[in-house]
Amino acid sequence: MAIAKTLTEIHTTEYHLGLLKAKLAKYRAQLLEPSKSSAAKGEGFDVMKSGDARVALIGFPSVGKSTFLSLMTSTASEAASYEFTTLTCIPGVIEYKGANIQLLDLPGIIEGAAQGKGRGRQVIAVARTADVVIMMLDATKGEVQRALLEKELESVGIRLNKSKPNIYFKPKKGGGISFNSTVTLTQCSEKLVQLILHEYKIFNAEVLFREDCSPDEFIDVIVGNRVYMPCLYVYNKIDQISMEEVDRLARRPHSVVISCGMKLNLDYLLEKLWEYLALTCIYTKKRGQRPDFTDAIILRKGASVEHVCHRIHRSLASQFKYALVWGTSTKYSPQRVGLTHMMEHEDVIQIVKK
Repeated sequence: MAIAKTLTEIHTTEYHLGLLKAKLAKYRAQLLEPSKSSAAKGEGFDVMKSGDARVALIGFPSVGKSTFLSLMTSTASEAASYEFTTLTCIPGVIEYKGANIQLLDLPGIIEGAAQGKGRGRQVIAVARTADVVIMMLDATKGEVQRALLEKELESVGIRLNKSKPNIYFKPKKGGGISFNSTVTLTQCSEKLVQLILHEYKIFNAEVLFREDCSPDEFIDVIVGNRVYMPCLYVYNKIDQISMEEVDRLARRPHSVVISCGMKLNLDYLLEKLWEYLALTCIYTKKRGQRPDFTDAIILRKGASVEHVCHRIHRSLASQFKYALVWGTSTKYSPQRVGLTHMMEHEDVIQIVKK
């Protein structure tokens, strides 16, 4: 009898927690909606997106972001030993493997940025538009910085190194809530799902769990404006800590150790950044001529011949007859392919029109 009572209390607590999380997520979203007056004040803070990819460089003040930007790009960001040197969003361009990667040095995030402290809201709004986040951390200050920054980004809907929850969710006009799952659920029940949906004033919907997700992940799916992006944790100032500590940090997932002061391991960081951006270089070739290796077309990994056509000229796909491709995506070189052929890094393509 006592065990049954305890189990009931546990379930009741879980429901209350699930509902509280739903309420909290809802209020936080309202809090972060920029008001018209604040939008006007923030004008000119964001930078026009350019290049082949955008990387947001975030971190607490004085971790070495400005020095990093100066080393990696031709942009000189003001650097000093005191905090809050960078007060505006400074863009720079990393030229790597034929790609132009826009690197944004965002003002040092301080605790409470999600609530608008400092210029937190504008910083976070720009971070949401990036393809990859580089989180610059001070290797001499332990793990507290990383935990605080992750919490700040999590609270504004930025999910680092996570994939989108595999939940099918579709609001309907009638018919109540249809709930199904293809796996055993240990964190969410049908009752809890209904309670969370009711909190969002949703009374008719189709829900299908394809993996064992938490109430937080289900709320993310309902809200629908979460951003899932890769993040590299870059530990700077490794010249000031022991070799054992450097080794421990380097072995952590998604982590790279560097020293901007001594210019250590920056090449490896660029390699990892390229990998996380998932970019592909494609070279073009005209009939009877050698390939042009000086000017690559930069596309996302998984791009097709059709994507290449659109990048060259928007009308090219409609005039397309076939393409000849040399490289690792083919069984033999050259191979005659159609629009749906998937390209790979450093492939060469010659397009034949009708």
